[in-house]
Amino acid sequence: MEWLNYHHLLYFWTVAKEGSIAKAGEKLLLAQPTISGQIKALEESLGEQLFERSGRNLQLTDMGRMVYGYADEIFALGRELQDTVKGRPTGRPLELEVGIADVLPKLVVYRLLEPATKLSETVRLVCREDKPARLFTELSAQAFDLILSDSPLPPNAKVRAYNHLLGECGVLIFGTPELGKLYKKDFPQSLEGAPMLLPTDATMLRRSVDHWLERANLRPRLLGEFDDSALMMVFAQAGLGLVAAHAAVEREIRAQYGLVPLGPLPDVKERFYAISIERRLKHPAVLAISETARKELFA
Repeated sequence: MEWLNYHHLLYFWTVAKEGSIAKAGEKLLLAQPTISGQIKALEESLGEQLFERSGRNLQLTDMGRMVYGYADEIFALGRELQDTVKGRPTGRPLELEVGIADVLPKLVVYRLLEPATKLSETVRLVCREDKPARLFTELSAQAFDLILSDSPLPPNAKVRAYNHLLGECGVLIFGTPELGKLYKKDFPQSLEGAPMLLPTDATMLRRSVDHWLERANLRPRLLGEFDDSALMMVFAQAGLGLVAAHAAVEREIRAQYGLVPLGPLPDVKERFYAISIERRLKHPAVLAISETARKELFA
């Protein structure tokens, strides 16, 4: 196996950066012949000429410019490593890659991820929404720091990962103020025959609402089913029906869509999970998400 001599690369990078062997020698406290010999050794190991003379000056060849770009990244990464180890800020944002189950309401996702955006260290979020099964498959390849879901990883999943319960909240029925006046009295019995907009049966929320309605022997008029929770809220905002949504985002639903709660569905609770390949969460942003969810959002 061929190994790159990083001392040779450092001397080359310093000459390219300083503009001459003489200036590089002053910076490195080395004699010019020593530096010239090291650069020649690097060129021989790479099989390429890195500098060419233009009068009394040295200029990078096309290959030299490419090698300089790599060297610049290598030594920048080395400085970042030292800064990180010594606890100094690196200037590079902390990256958080999140897989989001496509059944999760967007408002809930935002509230869950919001703490990561408020850390003292800059965090760059990378969010990918997909079917849970596909997300779990990619999690095994360490494509995500965590997956947000409304259900735990199933026992028969072919990936070794851990469920971290973030919390649970109740379910409220919302509607426009006009619909609220019509159906708030005698709630929840008033849901009999009431116009309803619900998520599709792929979601835990829909299954929970259906089970509760069945137990309560209530049959609303189902006027729409939606994969996209935000689209469902827009239809509800237009007054086309009542909607079921999570109590944890009541404030946002009131402010964003102008909907008002008619009341809760008794004993209906929805759970939310962070799923990761780590038994013990370590990523600073993930820790902030977990702690805030448990102590504030779902308290």
